[in-house]
Amino acid sequence: MVLLVEDDPGDVLLVTEALERSEHPPLLQVANDGQEALDLLHGSGPRPDLILLDLNMPRLDGRETLAALKADRELRAIPVVVLTTSDAESDVLASYQRYASSYVTKPMDLDDMETVVDQIGRFYTGVSALLPHQPRNG
Repeated sequence: MVLLVEDDPGDVLLVTEALERSEHPPLLQVANDGQEALDLLHGSGPRPDLILLDLNMPRLDGRETLAALKADRELRAIPVVVLTTSDAESDVLASYQRYASSYVTKPMDLDDMETVVDQIGRFYTGVSALLPHQPRNG
């Protein structure tokens, strides 16, 4: 399962469509901001295999969300790909300092966006070894 943390409905649609077109489409769960994502992750539902995280969101932004994820013993091993419009060097550096697995700048072209999301999905579902599903503590 992939958790997409994104507040832009257009980007949610693009990511959803790109993942649905992949050879092995993953289940997708969407959170509209970081606080909603953390609430979902601390709930009783299944843990995602991968988190796609936007940086610029209301309430709890991606930077704060990433820091909270990596500070949590139960959540820190989940790979987090920052997928954002920012190509600022300071955002890239800050994301890696907060232990992002990868940093990807969203392309402005719709077809390129679908290609990028497809490549991320292929890497994390077909190439990279993901964590086995573990029962939750508590």
